[in-house]
Amino acid sequence: MVMERAPDWMREELVTLAWCWRLSRRDGVVIGLTSHDRDLMVGGIMYRAAPGMKPSAIETSDSLDAATMDLEGAVTSDAIAARDLDAGRWDGAELELFVTDWSAPELAPVTVARGSLGAIERRGRAFAAELQGVTRWLDRPACPATSPACRAALGDRACRVDLAPRTHARRAIAVDGRVVTLDAPVGGMGFGRLLWTEGANCGLATSVIVADGAALHLAEAPPFALAGPVRVRLTEGCDKQLATCRDRFANAINFRGEAHLPGNDLLTRYPGG
Repeated sequence: MVMERAPDWMREELVTLAWCWRLSRRDGVVIGLTSHDRDLMVGGIMYRAAPGMKPSAIETSDSLDAATMDLEGAVTSDAIAARDLDAGRWDGAELELFVTDWSAPELAPVTVARGSLGAIERRGRAFAAELQGVTRWLDRPACPATSPACRAALGDRACRVDLAPRTHARRAIAVDGRVVTLDAPVGGMGFGRLLWTEGANCGLATSVIVADGAALHLAEAPPFALAGPVRVRLTEGCDKQLATCRDRFANAINFRGEAHLPGNDLLTRYPGG
């Protein structure tokens, strides 16, 4: 959460304010909405009129608790469809809430809140969203706990495996529940990731539990049915075991686990057992 010092135009006896929301989804989609009764151009982005959309409650404090925000009327906007909310497209979206002078939108706006959307709860034609600020990073552990499996994610800065040659383009030709059939098999997809790059599910991603030839068993079924073959992007996965890291990726030097550290079961062993 952030609150800027009020500029001179807000100190006038009469001000013409409009609420504005800038929302950036994880798939790169950026939209602007305003509570004004006509569209506004602010900072090179068109903010579409959504007069019924307003923050019903914004709580700010000097504590480390997560801030909450209710946005009323958001689902009625053409830009934020109910089915997209249900599909999770807006989960984790970056949000900036600010006020601007609708009679002179070229003036510098005043940011009221900034953060990312956490849990989203549908409430009829509106939704409640938890706004997570920078304090959420304080919830992370100060140091990693020991584990026999690798704590790094395949391809991140700790792992350092190059994912470019392990990313593949295919077409999904059929969906049966959580099983997606591809036009050609891809090796190494166990614990990998599937990203829909076209069709009704475009922009959504899900984890792959296991691969059986051209059939991928997903962690969750896609929310929308296929109207025909669509393109997907596949990223290979890793089971986070030392043997896999050594034999398949030749990356044991970056293994982030303690595969040979005795576990808690050592205390239950009897001599000679």
